[in-house]
Amino acid sequence: MRKLFALLGIVVLALAVVVGAKTLLMPSRQLAVAPATPVKVDTAAAADRLGAAVRLKTIASRDDVDANAAEFTALHALLQSSFPKAHAVLQREVIGKYGLVYAWQGSDSNAAGIGLMAHQDVVPIAPGTEGDWQQPPFAGVLKDGFVWGRGSWDDKGNLMSMMEAVELLAASGFKPRQTIYLIFGQDEEVGGARGAAQIARLFKERGIHLESVLDEGLLITEGVLAGLDKPAALVGVAEKGTLTLRLTATATPGHSSMPPAQAGQTAIGMLSIALARLEDQQMPLAVRGQAREMFEVLAPEMSGINRVFLSNLWLFKPIVEQQLKKGAAVSASLRTTTALTVINAGNVENVLPGRAQATVNFRLLPGDTSDQVLQHVSQVLANPAIAIEKSPVLAEASRVASTAGRGFQLINKTLRQLHPDVVVAPGLMIGATDSRWFDGVADNVYKFSPVRAKPEDLKRFHGTNERISVENYVEMIQFYHQLIGNSAPAP
Repeated sequence: MRKLFALLGIVVLALAVVVGAKTLLMPSRQLAVAPATPVKVDTAAAADRLGAAVRLKTIASRDDVDANAAEFTALHALLQSSFPKAHAVLQREVIGKYGLVYAWQGSDSNAAGIGLMAHQDVVPIAPGTEGDWQQPPFAGVLKDGFVWGRGSWDDKGNLMSMMEAVELLAASGFKPRQTIYLIFGQDEEVGGARGAAQIARLFKERGIHLESVLDEGLLITEGVLAGLDKPAALVGVAEKGTLTLRLTATATPGHSSMPPAQAGQTAIGMLSIALARLEDQQMPLAVRGQAREMFEVLAPEMSGINRVFLSNLWLFKPIVEQQLKKGAAVSASLRTTTALTVINAGNVENVLPGRAQATVNFRLLPGDTSDQVLQHVSQVLANPAIAIEKSPVLAEASRVASTAGRGFQLINKTLRQLHPDVVVAPGLMIGATDSRWFDGVADNVYKFSPVRAKPEDLKRFHGTNERISVENYVEMIQFYHQLIGNSAPAP
């Protein structure tokens, strides 16, 4: 017995030595670059222009192409009047009535272009919440160091800061090597079918191939990742897909006074059991692929037990996965999620309905397909009395963009030049963006917004009191200015 304990002690000691060495010796994967001096920005004027854009209620409709047409037209006029130098060097085209594409012709006709994307439309204000705003949601008020209003963050902040950057570059005489495309869809919040989707089809028809695309996405977060004291810029390299299934349970209708003797034989009963099973037996969660790369990049920058665990996933992966299951946001980035969203059954209290229906929404992790999810659901339900129907609104998960690609390296370099304290790592976008339409147009598609956010700020996204700090907005302009400049190094 003593020999056994001694052997166990040796094994434990050896593991401890290996874990400690791997933790301490894992090198930082942060790009080492010399800091750059950010371009000077007329802060007050830029903030005023963003406020003017926020005042336009560019709310798109899924069904009516001309909904709020005057607001979109006014935004187009604002862009033309606010950025005359940019418009002097850009070729402007209106697509799908209100979508905008600007092309800044590059000097190298053989080089694939770069796409910078943002969307013009904004989400409406939730009815009844107007009075909860500290400033009127479409007033574009500048107060306490912030530009307040719907769209200041999502996504007019990106759109206007891109135009501000091009205006400054054009004024300086800058000439791009690669053609720069500014792509501003008008209906992202309702799916992007008339805007980005149509623009992507047009690019394909014209044979326009892009090296990379950068669209809205993940942020510069502070205090969001446990164990990381520095700000983290997570650059989305992929986007989850979406699949909706309709489940229909069919049974013999009857009077409520004579229900079946056994449980799970009514339409509502069998559907309830099915839904409970789906919630209980979800698609597997795993630290793999893009998620594993993200944690391996973040691990050397962390402190405490988180650094130990993430530096030694070969040993602690099961423990890490069990912990990550507890957080909704993190869990969503590591698995295809299952969400029960709509249920309909019965119409009077004394009749057993013959049919019960439920809608279940899945957000597909890259690597999982809609067919795999459908197979999973069929196996979990194991009930031929429940029909499963796919919604026609389906988007498979996007391709995973390369972190070795030049587009990612340009974003990484730009962030590290302007913000040496920021940790840059690849991430997964769990929401949908216009850039998903460009998977077949660009070699790599990235999803990142140079917006700073703390945990308390995240609820403002599509919520009440949306705002962007003027200081951060200046940083956004400087980011796009530096990014475009980095794409065409001096000869």
